[in-house]
Amino acid sequence: MNSLFQPNSPQAPLAERLRPKTLDEVVGQSHLLGASKPLRLAFQSGKLPSMILWGPPGVGKTTLARLIANTADADFIPISAVLSGIKDIREAVERAELTLQQHGRKTILFVDEVHRFNKGQQDAFLPFVESGLITFIGATTENPSFEVNSALLSRAQVFVLNALSESELSLLLDRAQQLVAQNVTIANEVREQILNYADGDARRLLNFVEGLFNAAEGASVTEIDETFLQTTMASKLRRFDKGGEAFYDQISALHKSVRGSNPDAALYWFLRMIDGGADPLYLGRRIVRMAIEDIGLADPRAQGIALEACQIFERLGSPEGELALSNAVLYLAVAPKSNAAYMAYNQAKAFVSNDKSRPVPLHLRNAPTKLMKALDYGKEYRYAHHEPEAYAAGVDYFPDEMSALQFYTPTPRGLEGKITEKLAHLRELDKKAKK
Repeated sequence: MNSLFQPNSPQAPLAERLRPKTLDEVVGQSHLLGASKPLRLAFQSGKLPSMILWGPPGVGKTTLARLIANTADADFIPISAVLSGIKDIREAVERAELTLQQHGRKTILFVDEVHRFNKGQQDAFLPFVESGLITFIGATTENPSFEVNSALLSRAQVFVLNALSESELSLLLDRAQQLVAQNVTIANEVREQILNYADGDARRLLNFVEGLFNAAEGASVTEIDETFLQTTMASKLRRFDKGGEAFYDQISALHKSVRGSNPDAALYWFLRMIDGGADPLYLGRRIVRMAIEDIGLADPRAQGIALEACQIFERLGSPEGELALSNAVLYLAVAPKSNAAYMAYNQAKAFVSNDKSRPVPLHLRNAPTKLMKALDYGKEYRYAHHEPEAYAAGVDYFPDEMSALQFYTPTPRGLEGKITEKLAHLRELDKKAKK
């Protein structure tokens, strides 16, 4: 469906009114649209392949799809994977067939957030992409290698779009000001805050300044300074730029509060960041890391609880998902702490990266063929399940001529206390077996 607004109509949102009408008006993506760059060449040749546009929000995926349709003089059918299903795909295909029969025009089917379609829905495109009935353009904020079916991925070129730079956002801000607020000036410090808030997202920038300019017009203000910004738009401005010091300071405070077993402080910092507009799923990933790094095997349930909280947020959104994440924060804060597994990983990784490549001992090698057995692959291997306590006491699992190493030293806290006892018992069995 086309937009309810005409791009130039006064009632259209500012982002829509500033939507580029030609390739040269597009801000950003010079690595794709510059002279002799892939998408520029595709536009110029008129031979546009099916493609997937992968990039963060607000970088021009939908705009490029529309420009492609205009350039190719094709019918443009946009659908959203969030709201659409197989029925909508069938209707789009029927419309494409009718357009080809009656007008001789091809169809570009644009699927926004294509990663939200399941395998069956993605497969539904394949016959019509292969036949050439439709040119498929998918837009996604997620890595298509993981979220798009390999069959569909193999039939589409992937173009990676980047977040807009500060200079590119500044150019957009100038255009917006020229269009709707020529008589309003913006103080330099305010301009910097606005660009930081946008965080590479053109749509976020334009939606924010539209509200700011409307507020200035309503208050008959000709200069937007720090005071006006804070009194009118401060609540909307409480958002973290990914590289901002406040963002990482508060992440640090959250992580250290969990590590310090203070559930109240941990909950405070978590909700401070949520209130400020931090991405809940970004916080979720950090919470999973806290479970791995600071709790580890002292309470293996922590990792699962943290991961499940992220999945709940992905499925239910806000506010239920945020409550699940806060539950995970509280659980991690009160859980027993251990970084023993984390330290073991780092030490083993450093050792392996600096050590030579050592062959696998013969008794640990797999022997699926007669030749391998004749070469003593797997000879004298002891199957642990056939041994007392399911433990082959005295067997060496390190490479030959290499002393046994110890990377993992469990703490006496939580489950690791039991692990400590178990490992001590097994070491005693090894000593007795080697006497």
